Amino acid sequence: MPSAVTLIHTDRLSSTAEYAYAATAPADARLIFLAGACPLNLDGTTAGIGDYAAQAAVCIENLEIALAESGSTLTDVISTRVLVASTQQSDLVAAWEVVRDTFGEHAVPSTLMGVTVLGYDAQLVEIEAVAAVRD
Repeated sequence: MPSAVTLIHTDRLSSTAEYAYAATAPADARLIFLAGACPLNLDGTTAGIGDYAAQAAVCIENLEIALAESGSTLTDVISTRVLVASTQQSDLVAAWEVVRDTFGEHAVPSTLMGVTVLGYDAQLVEIEAVAAVRD
């Protein structure tokens, strides 16, 4: 089934951004608001301690599981917010590159933010998402 999400690109804004500037879903779409995907193993331990990219990859894996449980996939995501516990731009970029590469051509509107701390021991990355599907 084709995605309900339409990504909006424009040449009136910088092409430096590696994502769409906006996205829409039709009125008949069901929106799915996902909790922030954390880099937690099934036993509750934090994966990839000290490694921003590794934690981002586990966040994506966990996001994909939550999407599947809600009847959707990454191509149904309409926006993301990537939270990175760091004041170093290079750490944010390390996490972002995993997200960017995973989403590929489906480069949804995204916000990348450095934050002071996240909720779990040794947690460095969390990824929030909203998806839209037609039933």
